[in-house]
Order: sequence, then C-alpha cells, then structure tokens
Amino acid sequence: MGKTKKKSELLEWVKVIGIAVLFAWGIRFYILTPIVVDGASMMPTFEDGDKVVVNKIGPRLTEYKRFDVIVFEAKEDTNYIKRVIGIPGDRIVYENDELFINGKKYDEPYLEEYKKALIDNGTLTGDFTLDENLGESTVPDGYFFVLGDNRRYSTDSRDPRVGFVSKDKILGTAKMVVFPLDNLKIIK
Repeated sequence: MGKTKKKSELLEWVKVIGIAVLFAWGIRFYILTPIVVDGASMMPTFEDGDKVVVNKIGPRLTEYKRFDVIVFEAKEDTNYIKRVIGIPGDRIVYENDELFINGKKYDEPYLEEYKKALIDNGTLTGDFTLDENLGESTVPDGYFFVLGDNRRYSTDSRDPRVGFVSKDKILGTAKMVVFPLDNLKIIK
C-alpha cells in the first residue's frame, strides 16, 4: 500500500468519526438529553437519582398535553421535573384529594400507589384553587400549571415562587427512565 492510499484511508476515517461525533452531539443537545432526578418530589414515578431521557424536539412539533411529565428551567441553572396538570384556559380545583379541571373530575392513576401507602390516612393533595394560590382563575395563555407526584413534598405551581410555568422555559418531556437499570421504564 502506498503512502497516498494510507493518507486517503486515514482521512476517510477521520471524516467518518468527525461526522459521528457531530451527529451524537446534535442528538444530545437538540433532540434527547439525559438529566438526573434530584429529590423526591416526583416519587413514585421517579426516584431520587434516576437518570431520565428528556425529549426536547417532540413536544415542540405538537403541544404539551395534560399529564405530560416535563422538565423546565425553574431558576438559572436549576431544572425541575413535574407533571402538567393545567393547560392554558383551565380552572384547577383540588377538593378532598380529587382533581377538578373546568368543573370535571379527573382520575390520576399515577397517584394511587402513594394514596394507598399514606400512613396517616390523610390526603395526598391538600385542597386549593388557582385563585387562592396564584390569584388567577385560569391558567394564562402560554403557561402551564404543574404538580409533583409526591404532592406533600413538592415545590411546584402551588408555590408562588414557582407559579405558572412559561412554555418558553420548558426543555421537553420526560418519557423514559434509563438508569438505574432496575428502574428502567417508559412513563405514560
């Protein structure tokens, strides 16, 4: 093999590896990105330390839906993972541990495990209305109302410091736990 052929082959390998690195970088930063769950606010859906894949592009092509699990920028360099409960125009009321949206009762099957495990026989989610907590009767346009699944121990939209989440602050949806492997699952 001549020197020219070896250089040509090496150059081809460098190109292939470079394209692969750029492709992986593009997927990582623009389509899918891993985050680590910090805290217990989304238990039992996510455990502290779970590594979750965030889909950054899918929801931007459609709309975020009620009960999607999203990751959003809560403060500079701080992301939260919560569940969308209210979409623009919704009136949210929680009464006797039951969710009412626009006057209609909604089941939250992802909370059943936690409700059954309550030792004190109390409620998982205390009574509230949007008006009481945030001074608005409905979720404003371009915003979402979010709650953690571990309602007793979640800093979420009920807290005026978080409040409604702007669509512009949402990084994407969390649909899959990838680590640790014994927690591997798809989120519905």
